[in-house]
Amino acid sequence: MSRSCCFLERVYREDIYPCLTFSKSELGSAILEAVEQNTLSVEPVGFQPLPVVKAAAVECGGPKKCALSGQTKTCKHRIKFGDSSSYYYVSPFCRYKITAVCNFFTYIRYIQQGLVKQQDVEQMFWEVMQLRREMSFAKLGYFRDQL
Repeated sequence: MSRSCCFLERVYREDIYPCLTFSKSELGSAILEAVEQNTLSVEPVGFQPLPVVKAAAVECGGPKKCALSGQTKTCKHRIKFGDSSSYYYVSPFCRYKITAVCNFFTYIRYIQQGLVKQQDVEQMFWEVMQLRREMSFAKLGYFRDQL
């Protein structure tokens, strides 16, 4: 499916763009591109010392500062683009927004690859609606605390 497909165009406009709109807009755009290309990694922050990254500490945030929102929050996760050695710390709120979009793209990829049964179109429709609902909750700020 192409981004210009009427359905995906609407999903981008109503769900994906609002979910991936952050105060650090350039980083948000990079996240969208990485999600589309399936090259984004989201991982929990371990308790071991983390390696020094090449990017500036202000840009990457830290365990106490979200790189996407710039707010002082405890960041339990970090993201990485492809094979880059730079990590960006993200707050639970930003992580939930990113993963909601990732889940949508993953399911769409499964449909494209034929991994979802084609005869159950109604079930696929409701799964897509559930994933859009998750993105709607995420963009409104509702997320589970255990993230």
